[in-house]
Amino acid sequence: MRKFKTESKKLLDLMINSIYTNREIFLRELISNASDAVDKLYFKSLTDSKVEISKDDLAILVSFDKDARTITVSDNGIGMDKDDLDRNLGTIAHSDSLEFKSENAETQGEDIDIIGQFGVGFYSAFMVASKVKVVSRAYGADAAYSWESDGVEGYTVKEAERASHGTDVILTLKEDTDEENYDSYLSEYKLKSLIKRYSNYVRYPVQMEVEKTRELPKPEDADDDYKPEFEHYRELDTINSMIPIWKRPKSEVTQEEYNEFYKSDFHDFSDPVRTITVHAEGSFSYDALLFVPGRVPFDLYSKDYKKGLALYSSNVLIMEKCEELVPDYFNFVRGVVDSQDLTLNISRETLQHNSQLRAIAKRIEKKIKSDLADMRDTDREGYEKFFENFGRGIKYGIYSSYGMKKDELADLLLFYSAKQDKMITLDEYASAMPEGQESIFYAAGDSVERLAKMPIVSTVLDKGYDVLLCTEDVDEFCMTAMADFAVADADDPDSLTAYPLKNVAGGNLGLETEEEKEAAEAVAKENEDLFSAMKEALGDKVAKVAVSTRLSGSPVALTAEGPISLEMERVLSGAPGNDDVKSERVLEVNAEHPIFETLKAAQDAGDADKVRLYTDILYNQALLVEGMPIDDPVGYAQAVAKLMV
Repeated sequence: MRKFKTESKKLLDLMINSIYTNREIFLRELISNASDAVDKLYFKSLTDSKVEISKDDLAILVSFDKDARTITVSDNGIGMDKDDLDRNLGTIAHSDSLEFKSENAETQGEDIDIIGQFGVGFYSAFMVASKVKVVSRAYGADAAYSWESDGVEGYTVKEAERASHGTDVILTLKEDTDEENYDSYLSEYKLKSLIKRYSNYVRYPVQMEVEKTRELPKPEDADDDYKPEFEHYRELDTINSMIPIWKRPKSEVTQEEYNEFYKSDFHDFSDPVRTITVHAEGSFSYDALLFVPGRVPFDLYSKDYKKGLALYSSNVLIMEKCEELVPDYFNFVRGVVDSQDLTLNISRETLQHNSQLRAIAKRIEKKIKSDLADMRDTDREGYEKFFENFGRGIKYGIYSSYGMKKDELADLLLFYSAKQDKMITLDEYASAMPEGQESIFYAAGDSVERLAKMPIVSTVLDKGYDVLLCTEDVDEFCMTAMADFAVADADDPDSLTAYPLKNVAGGNLGLETEEEKEAAEAVAKENEDLFSAMKEALGDKVAKVAVSTRLSGSPVALTAEGPISLEMERVLSGAPGNDDVKSERVLEVNAEHPIFETLKAAQDAGDADKVRLYTDILYNQALLVEGMPIDDPVGYAQAVAKLMV
């Protein structure tokens, strides 16, 4: 027996117990090695006229023997001689494939795709195997040799028998333990699923003998009661797809094929609403195939949902969901990214250089954004349905970035227009603004119907200005984070005008004239005692009672000063631990409404009880209009009843 060197023994132990985190990738690594061996022989046939090999004859075979507890991965590739076995398998982390890749970098071409880089993938077999035997015969050689090891002390190399060139890797599986069920790998279903999962797009056929069922011919003398009979048989079948759909020219793939791939690989029963393809070449090349789902995944907004795209390197799955490839606000996008230029870590489970990933992610984000914008402009009905499903995440992307992403995402937003009675973009709102309008107005609440009836919304509409009705709990946080929306000048696209986003239930909207301001100040001064009495009646429920300059048909309205609006208070108070979140409420009184004369009369008559009663009723009515709970419903009902006595 040849001993592993001390440092090799330590490295092998590290290989088996530390580098790989997922045992089932052993098959991926062995198939990748077999693919490299086949690729090398095919390359040799392209560069050496004496080598007569047809690409159609090259394949990889996976088989298992349940009784012997073995799994075998065979190929008819370049093979290895005695020295190759000693050098490649006896020296940990020596990669013959990497040497081949380096030596033939300029002549490899697109038909050759060497996967191996580190020379350690083979040793992943010891995660599941107690013994590994390799039987190989180099192309053109007369003799075959075997390499055998238990992965502990050393290995043996000796002459063996193999009918033709290529390599067999034979794994004798470990016995089951409480922690690991090694027997599960000794099944047709398990091996097929691993091939499909990790090696589905290896460029050579990965074949297995599988069990199938067929109907037996109907006997000629069968009567009317004959029932079809079936038989089981075994047949060599190609398990993998080989050619990834994302590497085929877009012009050669139908939308139906894209839809079927999406539904099959991403386990969805609905067609995607958008298919996005990317083919990037240059110093860093990659292919991407992305899908926008037609429906919301059931767990999209749960803590268990994991975003990300499937990451492939040279057609081999590296990560099922690479989170870094898509930002959170595009977390609904599904798809794959494949690049042979990725610098992987030694286990090929993650990347070494995040700069490569960032470069891809940046391009993908731009592509998703431009494709959604195109959908908005060319398929409005489809886009509105998409936004209904996934717009919440885009809004949250603006909010969570403190508005830093508004330039990238704001033009994707849709809100309901009270004036136009439909969903519109911020740009469409700005385009329809009358001359002289200086702000974009919005109202936030729980329904379009209720918001449309709010007195303050009606007032703004009466002045000829549109109001965006925002009904999702993230809306106002998004608007606050954006602060404003910049619109390009029609005559000078480089000139931008920023319009502040103003909540109609917020502070000063800037809609009143100087005369209206002066009139309000005069009323406030003249009725200072009344407003003080009303404030005293409400106590700390409001920050102040003031004359309104923006009400017409309603006696009062509840607004808020400061950074927390009424809607924010409603949303935040629904979360655990936010019971103390309060807005600075302001009860605005319409001095033109008849009820104000009643209040004045009660104050002038010294009827403090009546002032308190009316003030309490008006305040609770304002709460109801805002869709906010009344502190004391019974007390409110009794107060209303007093008016009828």
